[in-house]
Amino acid sequence: MSQIHSAPVADAPKDNWVDRHAPDWLKPYARLARWDRPIGFWLLFWPCVWGLALAAIEVPERGFGWVSVILMFVGAVLMRGAGCTFNDIVDRDIDMKVARTRLRPIPSGAVTAKEALIFLVGQALLGALILFQFNRFTVWAGVASLVLVAIYPFMKRITWWPQLFLGLAFSYGALVGWSSETGGLSWAPILLYAGTILWVIGYDTIYALQDVEDDALVGVKSTARLFGEHVKPAVSAVYVGAVVLWSMSALSAGAGWISLVLMLVPAGLLAWQVFTLDADEPENPLLRFKSNHYVGVALALALLADWVW
Repeated sequence: MSQIHSAPVADAPKDNWVDRHAPDWLKPYARLARWDRPIGFWLLFWPCVWGLALAAIEVPERGFGWVSVILMFVGAVLMRGAGCTFNDIVDRDIDMKVARTRLRPIPSGAVTAKEALIFLVGQALLGALILFQFNRFTVWAGVASLVLVAIYPFMKRITWWPQLFLGLAFSYGALVGWSSETGGLSWAPILLYAGTILWVIGYDTIYALQDVEDDALVGVKSTARLFGEHVKPAVSAVYVGAVVLWSMSALSAGAGWISLVLMLVPAGLLAWQVFTLDADEPENPLLRFKSNHYVGVALALALLADWVW
């Protein structure tokens, strides 16, 4: 293993647990898996909870899959870490040219590409153990999602819509959460998945605003660059589409007025993000991006409240 220990990266929370408590040998790997930035695995996890809650509304006698919640949380941490590791291996040359990412473990020299690959395989194998706890349909659905994970890092090189491909991958938990309880799919989880894709496009566009100048210099494409001065109306449009599709999904599963009323809370949080977004103010886009954790909590509670009622 490399003897160089990476410094904290630019967008990690200050004084995070990795910086404070992780042993020196683990820190580069923890940063490679983004354990110092937990927002990513929360954003991967919440669609799983939504799918589980939607299934509980559709078939209330089955109840809510609490064991599945635990398994999917662990799986989200592992697979988000594996995805970030793979992304950093693929993007190591680009990351060296971008101010926000040049201190990541691979470009900084704290971890070699070979060491990162071994770490990637280890995380993927543990993730597979989690996946194999579910029914056959869910296992195959999870395996199919790996195609989306594999192609995502290359999309920023060939399309202005890499956020769409991130959405396809990061929203997959909506389908997996549902199928883990029902053994199949229907219109309710498909609508939930479609709405979540739009949500991911919106929040990752906001996140990408931090790198617009550097991305332009190195030739990396993004919806933040594509939308340009129209970023606010564009993000507003995808967020509205997300809320509409989430509402249609809930109704399709048999939800009542409670979930629709409570849907106003995540909708309000999304509206706040857009109205207060200021790409010229340091930390503003990152803070709005991170607030999507609370969007996930709010939508989960809205669906669970309908199930309980």
